[in-house]
Amino acid sequence: MKSRLMTTKIGVLGCANIAGRSVIPAIQQTEGLQLVAVASRSTEKAQQFAKKFNCEAIIGYDELVQRDDIDALYIPLPTGLHYEWIKKGLENNKHIICEKSLANNFQEVSEVVALAKEKKLVLMENFMFTYHSQHQFIFDLIQNGELGELRCFRSSFGFPPFRDKDNIRYQKALGGGALLDAGGYPIKASQLFLGNDLEVKGSFLHYDHQLGVDIYGGAFLTGKNGVFSEIAFGFDNYYQCNYEIWGSKGKVTAHRAFTAGPGFRPTVVLEQQNKRFEYVLDADNHFQNILNDFSLKISSTKDYSSVYESLLSQARLLNQVRDHAKNNA
Repeated sequence: MKSRLMTTKIGVLGCANIAGRSVIPAIQQTEGLQLVAVASRSTEKAQQFAKKFNCEAIIGYDELVQRDDIDALYIPLPTGLHYEWIKKGLENNKHIICEKSLANNFQEVSEVVALAKEKKLVLMENFMFTYHSQHQFIFDLIQNGELGELRCFRSSFGFPPFRDKDNIRYQKALGGGALLDAGGYPIKASQLFLGNDLEVKGSFLHYDHQLGVDIYGGAFLTGKNGVFSEIAFGFDNYYQCNYEIWGSKGKVTAHRAFTAGPGFRPTVVLEQQNKRFEYVLDADNHFQNILNDFSLKISSTKDYSSVYESLLSQARLLNQVRDHAKNNA
């Protein structure tokens, strides 16, 4: 008989588009999670979300964070606000799943990870794409020897400029810039397949000096096993959302690596000498999958060391990309 998970009462800190469009509906479908309240600094937004999702509206973030009947928080605020509210949430004994990037820099991530460890709380970064089943399909191809020995990982994630020039991604004070937004995805994907021991050997960031944020860039990373990663990302690009893994016998490409939403059937292509195989895979809900794991970790897991390690590794590499780009400017 399947054991039921304990019920974790969760509050949402902010009314971002991704929260209303994808994450809150997934929360309401997740065993073990109960949506209690949504907080906003705007009375109108809080009430709109509360009505839509049949939960309580709270005006202001502090009131939600300090409530004793809330066990966990989902934080979809701009990156520049993450550190403050993650820290407050942890100090008030809340498990947290937060949008990416987790914070502005490695120092901030180190501080909140140390606090989560001290409090024995779950702290997760919402890289939901890693929970899509297409990546396990690709892992299986690698394990079955279809690529031979791995040589290179390449990934691109970028999109055209946002029409709204007040978009938070263009605002330096809110943690804007392509690296902490789009760039986080290919860096995370590199680690997914090559491991957490990667090091950035070179990088480039192109800045809009009027806005004060990076608009596009790229990096070169190497691992101890001799495999390397080449990544590119940006806000001022022809749309790309892919990765390829090149080996001694073949190459596999995921054509919709990061945004294969519920209902979408992604295509994976395997190429070998004089052969090409195209696989149209089943649709999957990576929002639901990551929340299932969040709920399970809260209920069943006591050792979160691997979760903390992945947060620190991601933040370390983001810092290295920024530092190398400054040195090469």
